[in-house]
Amino acid sequence: MSVQKRIFDLVLSLSLLLLLLPLIFSVALLVALLDGLPVFYLSRRMKTMTQEFSLIKFRTMKPAITDSGVSGGDKADRITRTGRFLRRSRLDELPQIVNVVIGDMSFVGPRPPLRQYVERFPDIYIKVLRSRPGITGLASVHFHRHETWLLRRCVSTEETDAVYGRACVPRKARLDLMYQRNQSLCFDVVLMMRTVLKLFRR
Repeated sequence: MSVQKRIFDLVLSLSLLLLLLPLIFSVALLVALLDGLPVFYLSRRMKTMTQEFSLIKFRTMKPAITDSGVSGGDKADRITRTGRFLRRSRLDELPQIVNVVIGDMSFVGPRPPLRQYVERFPDIYIKVLRSRPGITGLASVHFHRHETWLLRRCVSTEETDAVYGRACVPRKARLDLMYQRNQSLCFDVVLMMRTVLKLFRR
């Protein structure tokens, strides 16, 4: 990550954290009142091929003793009352601003993968994770909706895992590497604006 990109992320994340603190508090209170505790969900994700970090999200699913892999149709019955709205509006990702402040993530970059997919597809992720993982990115803007549609149709953990590995990982990687080759602060701003516009259209 370049010094300019890190400075941009740090200044913007601290500013947004102060500006959005009332909204973050309101969402946290809503989750606590309607769905109970815990309010936040910590997901172990990969920052590099060997470094993990805790990605912070608002909890949108009922806790489970054993939980692995990405979310598909097989987990639909665990989504909470507030969870559907938070996911659709992507408000569940607001706490990731803290991840940006810490430096584990950037605003724009590839979505941070789970360890199991990094270990399964090392040839892909050794290239993708040369970029700092992001809250949004080229793949998020262009593939997120299709990915959600693909995984929503899955009825078991095994099917979700297979579809994600076969249909999502390589397509997202192509977009992530395209971003990597063309990365600039201007491109980052464009992708952030397109992300916000998509949310307003919803």
